[in-house]
Amino acid sequence: MSRFDEIVEEAIEEVVLGEAFKAETLAAHIAERVRDRQDALRAEVTIEARYPEHKPAPVSGMATQEIYTLFGSAVASERGTRMLVGVAAQGITACPCAQELVAGRSRERLTEEGFTDDEIERVFASVPVATHNQRGIGSLHIGLGEDLQLEVDARDLLHIVEQSMSSEIYELMKRSDEAEVVEKAHRHPRFVEDCVREMVRRVTDAFPRLRDGGFILARQENLETIHRHSVIAERSGLVSEILAELDTGEHSRHHMTEREWLEAPCGEEAGSM
Repeated sequence: MSRFDEIVEEAIEEVVLGEAFKAETLAAHIAERVRDRQDALRAEVTIEARYPEHKPAPVSGMATQEIYTLFGSAVASERGTRMLVGVAAQGITACPCAQELVAGRSRERLTEEGFTDDEIERVFASVPVATHNQRGIGSLHIGLGEDLQLEVDARDLLHIVEQSMSSEIYELMKRSDEAEVVEKAHRHPRFVEDCVREMVRRVTDAFPRLRDGGFILARQENLETIHRHSVIAERSGLVSEILAELDTGEHSRHHMTEREWLEAPCGEEAGSM
């Protein structure tokens, strides 16, 4: 037990001081050192870190600091080391269903006021229709197998998560920024499951090599405003399996979980589990 403290400190010093810090890299170094020093068959390490990032507000350019969460996991075994890169970010989503209902009632009132169908469509094209919105928490995890050499930058994953919601949010904003965020969200209404689909789409577009044994876990939680409950959508599995479902329209009976992927024997990820 006394060796663990020494191993962790050595790994932190080597990664943080010797190279650019990445949670998954630190996790991999610790897992490999623990396995080697303890003469173990398998070692697994998971790290969660808070990550500050400065970004400008969308219109005023006002500098604001956003806090994100980074995740890094690694499993070291005789096969090598597989890593999991993860992030979590917040945003806003606007409900498409309520927006459609509000648009329908607005269309009826405008018709009663004598507006033509063409005029009504021009109004809706210029003025975002109201709907209820909620703060969303999106998380995205990418798994890289022992033989998959691929650089995945957590900042790219954060961008994917934020872009998959109706709009990004900012800690500090001017009035012009608030108007931009609200309008953008209402022009891009999305259900919680739409956010997950968009995350998967963006990941497969950005990292085509993940088809070769890569794993994905996309999760979205919306903190509802007109309900007392939250809504959650999630999709996990091998990227190749998900793409095969999209190509064939045939859904697999089982979606590989993160735990199953971390523990899967080498070369058996695509087998039935």
